[in-house]
Amino acid sequence: MIFIFNFLFSPLPTPALIGLLTLGATVFLWLINKPKGVVPPVDLNKQSVGIQGGARRGALQKEPQLLSYFYDDARTIYEVFQRGLRVSDNGPCLGFRKPKQSYRWLSYKQVADRAEYLGSCLLHKGYKPSPDQFVGIFAQNRPEWIISELACYTYSMVAVPLYDTLGPEAIIYIVNKADIATVICDNSQKATILLENFEKGLTPGLKLIILMDPFDEELKARGKKLGIELLSLPDAELLGKENFKKPVPPKPKDLCLICFTSGTTGNPKGAMLTHENIVANSAAFIHCVENTFIPSPNDVSISYLPLAHMFERVVQTVVYCCGAKVGFFQGDIRLLTEDMKALKPTVFPVVPRLLNRVYDKVQSEAKTPLKKFLLNLAISRKFSEVKQGILRRDSIWDKLIFNKIQETLGGNVRIMVTGAAPISSPVLVFLRAALGCPVFEAYGQTECTAGCTFSSPGDWTTGHVGAPLGCNDVKLVDVVDMNYFSVNGEGEICIKGTNVFKGYLKDPEKTAEALDSDGWLHTGDIGRWLPNGTLKIIDRKKNIFKLAQGEYIAPEKIENVYIRSGPVAQVFVHGESLRSTLVGVVVPDADVFPGFAAKLGVKGSMEQLCQNSVVKKAILNDLLKAGREGGLKSFEQVKSIHLHPEAFSIENGLLTPTLKAKRTELSKYFKSQIDDLYSTIPEV
Repeated sequence: MIFIFNFLFSPLPTPALIGLLTLGATVFLWLINKPKGVVPPVDLNKQSVGIQGGARRGALQKEPQLLSYFYDDARTIYEVFQRGLRVSDNGPCLGFRKPKQSYRWLSYKQVADRAEYLGSCLLHKGYKPSPDQFVGIFAQNRPEWIISELACYTYSMVAVPLYDTLGPEAIIYIVNKADIATVICDNSQKATILLENFEKGLTPGLKLIILMDPFDEELKARGKKLGIELLSLPDAELLGKENFKKPVPPKPKDLCLICFTSGTTGNPKGAMLTHENIVANSAAFIHCVENTFIPSPNDVSISYLPLAHMFERVVQTVVYCCGAKVGFFQGDIRLLTEDMKALKPTVFPVVPRLLNRVYDKVQSEAKTPLKKFLLNLAISRKFSEVKQGILRRDSIWDKLIFNKIQETLGGNVRIMVTGAAPISSPVLVFLRAALGCPVFEAYGQTECTAGCTFSSPGDWTTGHVGAPLGCNDVKLVDVVDMNYFSVNGEGEICIKGTNVFKGYLKDPEKTAEALDSDGWLHTGDIGRWLPNGTLKIIDRKKNIFKLAQGEYIAPEKIENVYIRSGPVAQVFVHGESLRSTLVGVVVPDADVFPGFAAKLGVKGSMEQLCQNSVVKKAILNDLLKAGREGGLKSFEQVKSIHLHPEAFSIENGLLTPTLKAKRTELSKYFKSQIDDLYSTIPEV
C-alpha cells in the first residue's frame, strides 16, 4: 500500500505517470483475460496402461467394462436418431444446397417419417423386419442416403453400401454375395448399370430398384421388360405411407451394416458390423473429447467423405446422437470450399490428402523470403500456445496470417479429426497452429468399425496415433520373421473390444485369418509402444500399404501385371502412406530393350538408353497399357519410373535366395532415385 501511495504521488512527470499506469493496466488485463489452456484428461506421459495378457488400455478408461454406449437411451443407430430428434426438439437435421444457393434443411421428424414410409414400402414389397434382410444403397452422399439407411434400421434390416470406386465387377460381386434383391440408387446412370448386369445374367436375384432422382419412362419400361420394378423414391414413400407398418427397432447386437472393404487382392470382403459396434466406437470418441468438445444441436458437420466408409458413418453417429446437423456437399469435391463457406461447419472430418493440399497451397503462396519468414514465425508463435493447451482464433497471428485459411473452412470449425491414412508431422503442426481448434489423429480399420486409437486432448506431439479408445484394448504380438517382438514393445497390432466386427459375410476362411479364437482382430499393421503410452505405426506385416487417400496397394500384384510388358525384365513398385501416387524402378530386358529403343530412333549402351527421356516415357506408356489391360485401377498405376541397367540379384542383396524382392532393401537402395521421382510428380 505504501508503494502504491508513493508511486501515485511521486514527482514523475504526468505523461510518464500515465504511460506507466497504462502499461500496468494493460498487463493486468492481459493476465486476467489470458486464454486458459486445455487441461488434458490424462497424464500425457502415461496415456495407456498395461492390463492382463500383455495388452494395453487407454488411461482414460477407468471402468473395467469397455464402452458400449455413451447415452443410456442411444444403444442402437435407430435409438441414436430418436435421441437426436428429442434433444434437438425436432431441429434441422440434413442439409443440402444447389449451386450459389443457401443450405436447405430437413428436420429430424421429416427424416424419421420418410424413413418409416420407405421402410414400410420395403415390407410391403416382401421384406421382413429382420437382420437377415439386406438392402443395397448405391449413391453419392446426400440426405436420401441417410433416409434409406435409417429406413433399414427402423425395421431391423441391414444396409449394404455399394460404391463404384472398387470397379464394376465389385458391384456384381456384392449384389450376389449379399443376396440383394433391392437397391436404392441416386440416378439413372447407376440404375442402368444395375439393369445391364441383370440383363447379362450377372445379378439374377435383383428385383427392385428405387431411384432418388427423376427418371424417364423408357428406363422404367426397360426394367419392366426384364422383370425388374423401378420406383421413384417419392412413389416408394407414398406407397409405404399408404401401407404403413409400425417400426420394429433392432437390438444392440443385431447386424446393422455390411461394409465391403477394398482389401488388397481378389474380391472385396463384407465386414459385418452390429449396432453395438458403431455406437461403441462413437461413444468412445465422445468419451475421449468430452472435456473439450461435446456436440450440441448448434453443431454442424459437413459430409463429403464417402458414406460407404466407416469413418464417415461414425462421425455422423456422433452428430445425430446429440441432435446436431449434417450438411452435404454438392457432390463435386472441387466445390467443397464453396460448400464449407456456405455451411460454416463446426465438425470437420478429413483425410490427409485434403490437408496436404491446404498445406501445400499455403506454402506455395509464401513466395518471397519475407512472406516465408512471417508464415514460419506465425506458425512458431501460435504453436507455442498450442503446447500450453491454448487454442484460439483471435491472436494477432490469426488476424495477420491465418484468418484466410480459417475462412476457407467456413471460419467456425471447433474440432477436426483426420484418419484413413497417416499425416506428416509438419502438416499436423501447421494445422494445429493455424486453425485454432483441436486437431485429432485417429487410427483403425473397417474391421474395428473405424477407430481403435485416438490422440488425447492437450497432446500436441506428433509421430503417433494416440492411445487405445475406451471401447477396445490393443496388444502387440510377435512377428518373428520380421524381427518384431512384443517384449521390445513392437509387433502386429491386435484389437479386442465392443467395436470389433463379427466377421466377413459368408467367408469363414477370411474371418479366421482376421479374428483369432480369443476374439483378437489381427490388423496386419506393425506398431510400437512409445514411452508415453501412445502407439506408433512403423511397418506392415504383409507387402501391403495405404496411399495418402486411404487406398490399399498390393505392389506384388501390380508388378506381376507390369512384368508382361515386353521390354521389361524386373519391376519394383514403391508407394508411401504420405504420398497419393506410386512410382517404380524398372530393369529393362537386355535382349529386347535395344530393339525397343531402336524403333524410337535411339541407340546406345544399356546405361545410355536407361538415361534417355524418350525411352523412359515409352517404357512408362507400355507399362500403363499393360496395367489397363491387366485391370489395374488408376490409383494402382505408377506415375513415374526410374530405369536401372543392372538386374536385381541375390549377389547385390536385392533378391532373397528364393528370388523374391527384398522390398525394404530395394527402398533403401533406390532412395535417392525415388525421392527424385516424387519431386517431379505434383500431388493431387
